[in-house]
Amino acid sequence: MHILVHNSAKKCRLGLLWLAVMVLMTACETGTTVTTSTSSVAQLTAFSFASNDSMPGLAEAVFTVEDRIDTGLVYNKDSIRYGTSLERVVPKFTFKVAVGTARLQTPDTTLVLSGTDTLDFSKLPIYLTLTSSDGKTVKVYEIRPTVHQADPDLYSWICLNSGIYAADESEQRVVELGGQFVMMANNGFQNTAYRSPDGATWTALGEPTGLPSACRVRQIVSDGSKLYYADGTTLYCSTDAKNWTAQTMPMEMKTMLLYWNELVWVLVDNGGAELATIRPADAVPSLSLTGLRPDGDFPISDFAAVCFHSASERARAMIIGGFAENGQSLNTRWNLEYSEHIHQHGGYRLSEFSIDRPAFTSLTGISVIWYNDRLMLFGGVDSEMSYFGRDILISEDEGLSWVAADTAKNQLPEVYQARQKQTAIVRDNNIYLFGGQDRTTTYSDVYRGRLNSIDW
Repeated sequence: MHILVHNSAKKCRLGLLWLAVMVLMTACETGTTVTTSTSSVAQLTAFSFASNDSMPGLAEAVFTVEDRIDTGLVYNKDSIRYGTSLERVVPKFTFKVAVGTARLQTPDTTLVLSGTDTLDFSKLPIYLTLTSSDGKTVKVYEIRPTVHQADPDLYSWICLNSGIYAADESEQRVVELGGQFVMMANNGFQNTAYRSPDGATWTALGEPTGLPSACRVRQIVSDGSKLYYADGTTLYCSTDAKNWTAQTMPMEMKTMLLYWNELVWVLVDNGGAELATIRPADAVPSLSLTGLRPDGDFPISDFAAVCFHSASERARAMIIGGFAENGQSLNTRWNLEYSEHIHQHGGYRLSEFSIDRPAFTSLTGISVIWYNDRLMLFGGVDSEMSYFGRDILISEDEGLSWVAADTAKNQLPEVYQARQKQTAIVRDNNIYLFGGQDRTTTYSDVYRGRLNSIDW
């Protein structure tokens, strides 16, 4: 057996590690004698695995070698790809200078390394013992290869709370406010509010003051530090979800759309539907008309709104599905885009994707998020009030086309019932799903999902 051992000092390969530490070589032709000196250094400088066609990525695993006072440590900060077997691998060692012996000890065997050995690195602990070429220094290293134990492409889901409150056919909306989750609920004649730092533990805030008793809570928008709600020409604002103040605006506000690009977006009636904005930084909120007028049906309720950055790094937002003012269920996908190269409407552009890509069913009560560089759509009902189901729709081209997610990797838990009007929020690379309703039940549960490899 032989193993490739690289001498970083001399840039050459040594075939046998256990040869005598001093070799007397006689040059027959010249009659001269050359003496190879010994060393008291026993130090490992690098470790890796040889490439293996059956285990892609194995050779790319980066290991750190730490020389400690006692036992050194060899480890990989980024785990090796899920499913990689270490039962038959070829280790590669690099030493500072040539050593006398290199002995590897595993739970099953102890052997002196001598060549391109195929070894079992699947069982720990593993120790490498080096003896310097002069026999005076012995150094031990523990080798800890780590393989991911979770499928990187799998989405893992858990239930954080099975019921925040007795939902009693109420509508809900969850927003982020001051670094916490806030759930606003309305049962048709009364509003209630709940707060949570993590989605699992919730505190009841009671009935908010200053908010209409028939508030359409699903149209509440948050900029992170303030909540906004529109009812006709009255704008309601709150910094704590409990206390709301009212302000009269100069035109009718049909609905609050979303918070995007540091602005709150509102659909107003300005002799026809037009998008307007509110600057949260202003001490007194005011409406600024954008000049963007939808040239087709635009939703006023039960739509999904999501914002993200495109592949070209442009700020984008989409408003998907929902009900038009005439009650029609829509299949529209309105795209908002900002660029300094757009010379009209303050750099903003509004377009309707479903004109060119109409193969998208009418959906209301859906939720859409931007996660893992793609759009993900949850829940909803079609124009016949048939529930879409538990499947998740994915768009990898920023909303142009949609396909069902791979249910072997990305599927909601079996106990999660198909529903509409749930809220989906992304926080710290986690997906949170809150509440919603089906034909018979209103839910106030909380589920958290995460792609295993999202932050590897």
